[in-house]
Amino acid sequence: MEYILAIDQGTSSSRAIVFDREGQPVASAQEEFPQHFPHDGWVEHDPEQLWGSVLRSCRKAINSCVNGVDSIRTIGITNQRETTLVWNRRTGQTIYRAIVWQDRRTSDYCQQLKDAGHEPMVAAKTGLLLDPYFSATKIRWILDNVDGARELAKRGELAFGTVDSYLLWRLSDGQPHVTDATNASRTLLFNIHTQQWDDELLALFDIPVSILPQVLNSADEFAMTARSLFGAAIPIQAVLGDQQAALVGQSCFHSGMAKSTYGTGCFLMLNTGEQALSSQHRLLTTVAYRLGGKTTYALEGSIFIAGAVIQWLRDGLQLITDAAQAESLAEQAVMDHGVHLVPAFTGLGAPYWDANARGAILGLTRDTGIKEIVSAALQSVCYQSKDLHDAMASDGLATTALRVDGGMVVNNWLMQYLSDMLGVAVERPVIIETTALGAAYFAGLKAGLFSSIEELESKWQLERRFVPTITQQQRDANYTAWQDAVRRVQGCQL
Repeated sequence: MEYILAIDQGTSSSRAIVFDREGQPVASAQEEFPQHFPHDGWVEHDPEQLWGSVLRSCRKAINSCVNGVDSIRTIGITNQRETTLVWNRRTGQTIYRAIVWQDRRTSDYCQQLKDAGHEPMVAAKTGLLLDPYFSATKIRWILDNVDGARELAKRGELAFGTVDSYLLWRLSDGQPHVTDATNASRTLLFNIHTQQWDDELLALFDIPVSILPQVLNSADEFAMTARSLFGAAIPIQAVLGDQQAALVGQSCFHSGMAKSTYGTGCFLMLNTGEQALSSQHRLLTTVAYRLGGKTTYALEGSIFIAGAVIQWLRDGLQLITDAAQAESLAEQAVMDHGVHLVPAFTGLGAPYWDANARGAILGLTRDTGIKEIVSAALQSVCYQSKDLHDAMASDGLATTALRVDGGMVVNNWLMQYLSDMLGVAVERPVIIETTALGAAYFAGLKAGLFSSIEELESKWQLERRFVPTITQQQRDANYTAWQDAVRRVQGCQL
């Protein structure tokens, strides 16, 4: 057997999944790692903890396979995007913790750039908005706040990377400094139309080009793993940001097809083909994938907190012991319990882009209990999805069906409420870990295990279809109440 190892490095855990040539998982391992919150709105990862979780997960998954490493033909990597690392090229040591995509420490700087009128130019080149979410302002913060960092950068001794670049560096013993077009497109430094690092953007953020990686296709010859890691040198032949990988894993290869991934955050992405369409409702234009030098684009809406709100109920409030418990509690609550939980723990993403918003639970009464709060948390994911869905519809890109994936979608109550709120069919595939699957697909495509995009498309299988069960009047009333709750937390106006 010839297998594909997919490394799925996420915000709260790292996974390694081995797939066969039919796209079926045959072995897997997963390990959580700590989140660090040094100040309000700051989110960091320890790079060594992150790397260790990846390495151990890969070894466990490989060792679970018949014939072990000898059966692994190729590797694909998918990763949390925008999270920023800077390391010394000579020693390989990072000079600061990884600053996570959720981090909001550069909010004031982003506002200064907006006030100075730079956002239209940035959006035209990158498809993005000026927000702390993206990598450029995080890079600048590290260069300005770590002693000696700017001087080292000017001398060409530092390397910047999103998580994929960092993993490639560690997996190959420091051989390549590369990334792919999907990850590059999330930095605020990459012109998505020319497919090049942009001098004007580099000058705006005061970032030397010498620290940037080379940008390759999403399926390409990235590196070979160091033999010492797994007992053999394995080619790494695909890299995609996690949301783009999920689009591939969901076989959304045609313009107009959409998927929504429910992990730590939630990300709705719609394939727009060869056109980089601009949103009039503060959605993002991004690279969906690049194959053979040909770029496919997508429109994206990003929600910062989805599965993370359930993790907060479990670890922060200790209202539940595991995520599965949330479904049974929600089923016990009446639908119109009147409680709204706005999980703006690190601000609000699309379409609001309010870095100063903060979370709140509204509508509490003496009757409110755990089941109502848990239900409100799940409903918040659906309401935020409707925010994105309606923004796309206002841009003239309404969808009649939505393919869903990620750990949260096993919750049938959540999927039914999502369909009810969106007013469209929600389609759950047989394999819900489509982020890892997308990386595996492109690695297999590059390795010759798959013949074409059409072959990949034929492998998608529907497990369950959810259809709306409530009236438009009910939907509008529920959503109006949600919008009122959001207004109350914007700009932290509570």
